[in-house]
Amino acid sequence: MLPAPIFSANVALRTECPPGTCVCDRESLLNDPAGDVRILQLTKMEEKKLILRIESISSYADLQHMIERMYAQLGIVLQIAPGLNEVRTVRGLNIELLERPGLCKKIRQTIPAAIRKCLDRNPEIVYAILDAHDLFGGK
Repeated sequence: MLPAPIFSANVALRTECPPGTCVCDRESLLNDPAGDVRILQLTKMEEKKLILRIESISSYADLQHMIERMYAQLGIVLQIAPGLNEVRTVRGLNIELLERPGLCKKIRQTIPAAIRKCLDRNPEIVYAILDAHDLFGGK
């Protein structure tokens, strides 16, 4: 795990969710001196920018780059893989964010939804994902 960055007072952190609506465990993350709090830098404004950026992805390489950047900057681990059953539509892909403290329930829903929207518009990316998982027998 990457070491948590040292935050100064001028770094904006995501505001708390209303009590009882989220299970992000924000407080225990903030109280843990070894906790990776990069995810809390994803404010609501930054989340909107991220969603727009994800929706504008136009190639498989761009998607891979975005996945790497989300991990490097925020510690978000995104996995996209074919589902257990056959893949007829984008809904047949498993798109999930791995659980981690500080990852808001809303983010867990909006990022996969944005990726599905992008994949609906760019079926060639879906074919590349399937090919990367050797479903077309290319490797």
